[in-house]
Amino acid sequence: MNRRRWAATVTVVGAVTLLSAPGHAFAVPQPPEPPRKSLEEVREELDELYRKAASATDAYNLAEEQAERQSAQLVALAKEIAEGRARIDDLKDRAGATARAQYRGGGLPPEAQLVLTDDPQLFLDAAGRIKAGGKATKDLLGELNRTQADLRTYNKEASVQWALLEANRVEKEKHKKEIDERIAAARRIEAQLQKEELARLRKLEQEAADRAQTAWLGSGVLEEINGRASEQGKAAVAFATEQIGKPYVWGAEGPGSYDCSGLTSQAWAAAGRGIPRTSQEQWRLLPRVDIKDMRPGDLIIYHADASHVGMYVGDGAIVHAPRPGRNVTLAGAGSMAILGVVRPDK
Repeated sequence: MNRRRWAATVTVVGAVTLLSAPGHAFAVPQPPEPPRKSLEEVREELDELYRKAASATDAYNLAEEQAERQSAQLVALAKEIAEGRARIDDLKDRAGATARAQYRGGGLPPEAQLVLTDDPQLFLDAAGRIKAGGKATKDLLGELNRTQADLRTYNKEASVQWALLEANRVEKEKHKKEIDERIAAARRIEAQLQKEELARLRKLEQEAADRAQTAWLGSGVLEEINGRASEQGKAAVAFATEQIGKPYVWGAEGPGSYDCSGLTSQAWAAAGRGIPRTSQEQWRLLPRVDIKDMRPGDLIIYHADASHVGMYVGDGAIVHAPRPGRNVTLAGAGSMAILGVVRPDK
């Protein structure tokens, strides 16, 4: 080996020895940490998560309502099917009795037996009975056929309702999973914040709501709103405001907790007027009114997807169940994006 190759070998070995020797470890470069979000960005992210959870809650509630309705229809159909089967058994028994009576007559048709009689009065009486009996037999067979057709219809409808019930069960589970995931994600974010940061976050939430309410009031909207509540509206407002301080729980309809549409639907139920369970169905099915015509007891629907609802109580305020982690409270009617207004007792 020449001197030049020997020197190169010694250099490489020395370098390897140095790198592997204790006390000479070199740190692997780490990627820089992503910049931490500002509290305002956190507020916006939480608001989006809770709003999507509210939308999924509405979808869950609707699927549950439909499932309850389909279960009731299945119970009614099961009763119809049982009664139909009992009716068919009765009709078959009566048809059998008619056949046995004919057999006991010697197997001769009634018309043949009529011709063979020598008694004129018996002839006339038997003729009337034959006519009536023929009609009764025809009616019996007709009713049997109709009952059997009804039974087939009931069975078919029961199969359809069962399929819908199962589809709604799957839909409910999907929305429940989405709700749990959204709320869990929001709570993970909140869990990373210090106590002081959480207090500041609440302040930012209130400031954002105040800005929206100020802008809404600044439009002069209250100058046009002068509607007086109906008697049912007053009763609904009284019920809703009595729930202030109770916690928001998704899917809850009281009496200890509520979600947004659970509060409004129960308030109007207490006032003697049944309304749809979810905010989206309330928006879809209840009569709409202009904001300028709004009066206490009306429901204000929020966000483009109608995922939130509050009850107008007058003076530019609503009572509502905001979101998980919050209680039923009063808030500015314009503190969120208004989609429109509906009136349950229009």
